[in-house]
Amino acid sequence: MAKQNVAELFVDTLVRAGVKRLYGVVGDSLNPVVDAVRRNDAIDWIHVRHEETAAFAAGAEAQITGRLTACAGSCGPGNVHLINGLYDAHRSMAPVLALASHIPSSEIGLGYFQETHPDRLFQECSHYSELISSPRQMPRLLDTAIQHAVGRRGVSVVALPGDIAGEPAPEKAAETAIVTSRPTVRPGDAEIDKLVRMIDEAEKVTLFCGSGTAGAHAEVMEFAGRIKAPVGHALRGKEFIQYDNPYDVGMSGLLGYGAAYEATHECDLLILLGTDFPYNAFLPTDVKIVQVDVRPENLGRRSKLDLAVWGDVRETLRCLVPRVREKENRRFLDRMLKKHADALEGVVKAYTRKVDKHIPIHPEYVAAVLDEVAAGDAVFTIDTGMCNVWGARYISPNGRRRIIGSFSHGSMANALPMAIGAQFTDRHRQVISMSGDGGFAMLMGDFLTLVQYDLPVKVVLFNNSSLSMVELEMMVAGLPAYGTGVRNPDFAAVARACGAHGVRVEKPKELTGALKDALRHRGPALVDVVTDPNALSIPPKISAEMVTGFALSASKMVLDGGVGRMVQMARSNLRNVPRP
Repeated sequence: MAKQNVAELFVDTLVRAGVKRLYGVVGDSLNPVVDAVRRNDAIDWIHVRHEETAAFAAGAEAQITGRLTACAGSCGPGNVHLINGLYDAHRSMAPVLALASHIPSSEIGLGYFQETHPDRLFQECSHYSELISSPRQMPRLLDTAIQHAVGRRGVSVVALPGDIAGEPAPEKAAETAIVTSRPTVRPGDAEIDKLVRMIDEAEKVTLFCGSGTAGAHAEVMEFAGRIKAPVGHALRGKEFIQYDNPYDVGMSGLLGYGAAYEATHECDLLILLGTDFPYNAFLPTDVKIVQVDVRPENLGRRSKLDLAVWGDVRETLRCLVPRVREKENRRFLDRMLKKHADALEGVVKAYTRKVDKHIPIHPEYVAAVLDEVAAGDAVFTIDTGMCNVWGARYISPNGRRRIIGSFSHGSMANALPMAIGAQFTDRHRQVISMSGDGGFAMLMGDFLTLVQYDLPVKVVLFNNSSLSMVELEMMVAGLPAYGTGVRNPDFAAVARACGAHGVRVEKPKELTGALKDALRHRGPALVDVVTDPNALSIPPKISAEMVTGFALSASKMVLDGGVGRMVQMARSNLRNVPRP
C-alpha cells in the first residue's frame, strides 16, 4: 500500500476534527490537497468562483453549526483573496481553519513568482498563523491550529508549501485528541458578590445584550423579570434576545430604533451582557457600568467599567438570579416600555402611508413582506449597508430563525457567500440572501456556485442603483453624494442566463407573488426588486453636527423607516404596564 503523504494526513486530520467541506478554488500549490479530498469520502471540495467567497461561506457554516469549518487558497493571490472573509469570521468568533497554500519551500524568501508570506499576512485576523516547513511538523502543527480555532473561537491559518504537501507523511504520526467544544466559564465568587450588591443597591437597571447571550434567552428573561430591567440589544444580539421578550426596548447604535438609547442612559446601572458593541458614542458616561463577557480582552475596551466580570452570560446569570433581591418597583421599566412603543408607533405612521402603492418600491415594504412569507426557521444572510437597517427593523426572530451578516467587520458582498455556506449545512432549510445591488455585483460570479451545486438559496435583491449607506455617510458630513450611483443590468435576466429562476419586480402589487414563487422554487432563485433610492434611515439619536449635514444635503429625502412586526410586540408588552 502506498505511503500516506502530508496532504492526505492534512485532510484526514480535518475529517477527524469534524470538518465536512473545504471551500476554495483549485490551483497549482493546492493540487495535492485537493486530490487528497477527491479520494476521501468523508469530506467534500466545494469549488467557488472567488476565494473571498470561500472564507465567507466557511464562516457562515461555522456560525450556523458551531463546528469547525475550513477554506483554502492557492499560493500568493489565491490565499490573499481569503483575507476579507477571514477577518469577518474571526471577528464573528466563528471557528475556521484556513489553508494558505505556499510556493515551493526552497524558494521562500527569494522573491519567487507569486511569493507572499501567509504566516505573517494573516496574523491580525487569526488566533494562530504558522508555516509548515517540514513534514515532521504534521499533524502536530495542524492539531494546534485546530485547538486554537475551536478553543478560542476564531480563525487559524496554516501555510503549507505545495512541495511539502506531496512529500511522505512522518511514520506513525501521533493523533492528538482534538477539542470539539468549549467549556463554560463561571465568574469568581468575589465578582459575583460585588455584582449582587451593585444590583441590589441600584434603583434602575438596564440590560444591553449582544451575541454572547446565545443560548441564554431563558436566563436573561428570568433575570430581567426579577430586577425589573428593560432589555436592549446590539444588532448581533437581535436573533438571540428580541423574541418572546416582554422587556424589549429595541436596539441601540447607528441602526437603532425604539428606546434602547434612553434605557441605557437613564438607568443607574447598565449591565452589558456578551456584547463588544463598538460604538462607544452610544454608551453613557455618567452611569455605573458592568460588563460580562467570556473574552477577558473585551472587558472595558469600549467604556469605563465599574466592574468587569469574566464569564459566560448563562453561567453568570445562573449564579446571580437566586442571589439578587427581587425588585418591586417597575416604574422605570414601564416608562421605557411606553417610550419604546411610542417611538415605534411614530415611525410606523410615517412609513405606512400608501406604501403598497409607492413606486419605486419602498425597501421597507420589501423587507416587511419578506418577513411575512419566509419560513419560521429560515436563515437570513444580510448584506452590509442599508440591508442591515431593513434586516434589523423588519426580520422577526423567533428562536428558530437565524440572522447573520458582517455585523462586526462590516464588509460589502457578504450575503451571497454566507448563504452558500448556510445552505450547505441543510439543503432543505430555507436560506434567504438579503442582498444590496452593490454588494451582490461585487461577488456576483458566485451566483454560478448556486447553479453549479443546485443550492436552493433565494436572493432578494434590493436594487436602488446606489450605494445608499455611503450616500447617508456623505449626507451626515454635509457632502453632496458623489460616486455612489451605479448602472445596473436586469439582474433577473442575468439569473435566468445563469440557469436559475429570476424575476424582476417594479410594482408593489407584484411583490408578494414574486417572493412566494421564488421561495417555492426548488432551485436557486433571484428576485430583483427595484427600490426607492431615496429611502434612507437615520439613527434614533443624532448630533447637531449630523443635523447640519442633513440640511446641507437636502437633495435627498431621508425616511425614519418602519419597524415591521416589532410594533405589535411593543403594543403587547404594554399590557404588562399597570394602568393608573
